[in-house]
Amino acid sequence: MKKVAVLQDLSSFGKCSLTAAIPVLSVMGVQACPLPTAVLSAQTGYPSFFYEDFTSKMNYFTEEWSKLHVTFDGIYTGFVTGSEQINNIFHFLDKFHANETALLVDPVMGDTGEVYKLFTDELLVQMRELVKRAKVITPNVTECCLLTELSYEKVHRYSNESDYIKAIEEAGNSLQQETGAKVIITGVNPPSADSDKQFIGNMYLDGNKTFYREMQFNGKSYSGTGDLFASVIMGSMMRGEDLEKSVQLAVSFLTEAIKDSSFEQIPEVEGVNFEKYLGMLL
Repeated sequence: MKKVAVLQDLSSFGKCSLTAAIPVLSVMGVQACPLPTAVLSAQTGYPSFFYEDFTSKMNYFTEEWSKLHVTFDGIYTGFVTGSEQINNIFHFLDKFHANETALLVDPVMGDTGEVYKLFTDELLVQMRELVKRAKVITPNVTECCLLTELSYEKVHRYSNESDYIKAIEEAGNSLQQETGAKVIITGVNPPSADSDKQFIGNMYLDGNKTFYREMQFNGKSYSGTGDLFASVIMGSMMRGEDLEKSVQLAVSFLTEAIKDSSFEQIPEVEGVNFEKYLGMLL
């Protein structure tokens, strides 16, 4: 069985990060080996939460796993609390990132044009270095703008769908050329003249072609959907599947989970009802 080291936080509530990655990878036939970057009673979108930073603990995992002489088929990084943690990730990669190891970086820094609470300019500098080592990068539109210095406000001033999509594609190609990685931009939300027919999509770019797939958007931003999406991509990589088909699988999976959550009127902060649809990933 293939093994993936998953470096991101453990949030007890919110269905994100490790609580999203572990079940998805497991059902896809992959052993998830978690290295927590932080432990939280609930993800940071909740009005109150306990938070324990694991920066000082991360290298203990690296050293202990080195003693076991373990190897990983994949490494998957997500939420980090700051630039020091990215330095710890570089140390981890020096130990475990071999030529045949697939590295997926989900550069978690912000969403909907806003950066997260722990974001700093130094974190952005380090993240730009980390993505250069990745095989696949899965930024949302906000994170793609941060990594490429594209103005998020300028992009969202476009009133024409084709102009908006073209701007996102140009940014994605710039990121792809800068890193050499395959880039999947999530949360692409083009303008629509019909407020009742909004769409949200994902764009895949590999330097040779661009693939774009969208689904109807209900206007809600649920916790953990980006983590679930990236986890499906990581699982598909481990199964040797075509990434275009992987994007379609992730979209189909999330479409059903989001529909179910909307029907059940689940608060966005709680995440989506993905568990009953894990069978789609077999």
